[in-house]
Amino acid sequence: MAHFSENQNPAQRERWICIYPAYINSKKTLPEGRKIPKSKAIDNPTANEIKDICSAAGLQVALEAGKCYPRDLNRDPLYRGRVRVQLKNEDNTPFKEEFPSRKALLLYVSEMIPKLKTRQQKQGGGGESSAAAGQDKGKKKKNKKR
Repeated sequence: MAHFSENQNPAQRERWICIYPAYINSKKTLPEGRKIPKSKAIDNPTANEIKDICSAAGLQVALEAGKCYPRDLNRDPLYRGRVRVQLKNEDNTPFKEEFPSRKALLLYVSEMIPKLKTRQQKQGGGGESSAAAGQDKGKKKKNKKR
């Protein structure tokens, strides 16, 4: 029963849950749309990161890049988009038993995004280059004083 032909998928996707990056963004407040505790949220997730994590977990995923979270006043193109995820089958049973609810999926996604290679490169690369720049500036100042 869970097998669909390609022409049935768009109608079926409308029943999938939507995940906006604001749901797991630590820089958002609960009234601004965050749905998980701030201690478990992450800084500025993107829809692409959410899509990558969900598809790696074996879920059915669809990225809707042009969509914007209604409560988001910023409307920054970098953080636009939403991800549709099939959480339940037609008979209302979980598609994957690890994710019985939307909150369970949100917590999993927020836990896994920091482990992405793109996130690790941003954190590691930024720190090294700024430290090296700081060392160079220190040397230049010493040379100017002499």
